[in-house]
Amino acid sequence: MKNYMIHLVKCLAFVLLIFSCKEKTVNLGKDIIYQKEENVYYGNDSEQILDFYQPHQESSKKKDVFMIIHGGGWRGGDKSQLTFFTLSLMKKFPDYIFVNLNYRLATATSSGIPNQTDDIENVIQYVDKKLKYHPKFILLGNSAGAHLSMLYAYHFDAKKRVKAVVNIVGPSDLSDPGFEKYTDYSFVKNYLVNPKAVVSGMSPTSFASPISWVDSASAPTLSYYGNTDQIIPLSQKRRLDSVFSQNKVQHESYEFNGGHLDWDKAPYDQFLIDKIAVFVNEHGEK
Repeated sequence: MKNYMIHLVKCLAFVLLIFSCKEKTVNLGKDIIYQKEENVYYGNDSEQILDFYQPHQESSKKKDVFMIIHGGGWRGGDKSQLTFFTLSLMKKFPDYIFVNLNYRLATATSSGIPNQTDDIENVIQYVDKKLKYHPKFILLGNSAGAHLSMLYAYHFDAKKRVKAVVNIVGPSDLSDPGFEKYTDYSFVKNYLVNPKAVVSGMSPTSFASPISWVDSASAPTLSYYGNTDQIIPLSQKRRLDSVFSQNKVQHESYEFNGGHLDWDKAPYDQFLIDKIAVFVNEHGEK
């Protein structure tokens, strides 16, 4: 019995080893192969983990990075929600590095802002150290992740590392009366932002609104909103587009026929990926 158990343990260990080895390589066809590192810590908190995808092909060219930021109302969600979409993007952008991250979730006792924008900065520093050079970043997020992408790019990106933003159903103005219908708005208003971080003369919701920080130097942004979204109304798109136009920021925005969670369903997902490809080529070059 003892020998049987030892043999069984060895077999299981072998299977796990084979599985983990396979997991280190992602083959997407057409000679598109990525090396993957999963659940890597970029900080000391248990929520500060990321998945790192690097093109397998040897190249002397320094590659830029797609940073993928999940939604979930700032206090929920997980990077796994965007894994499939990340893989779809990797097929379209085989010359980019991809980072899909978790960040510290907000609670009533631990504010999301600035912890979550700090985590974007922490990931940038982690990537710099890993790659041993300073790439540019495309921040892509959905819902709360889109909000964080915009807020970081327009306000916290002091070194201008972000070359483009992809905003998918993201709240751009937390003071918008249309957004106040959001079922968890009381949390957003009372707990999302650390009062100590707020600039004097601003309300917490104004401070945390990406449109408050848009200026002529803001990163080019592509936005995607659902015309039947019951969480993020189209007024968020209109307000953002208006501020971009006033400040002459390069931007594009599109609508799809669906609600808050429909953007990554066919055919809306492929439409978005195709638009991202054109936008990055036109506006995201160094």
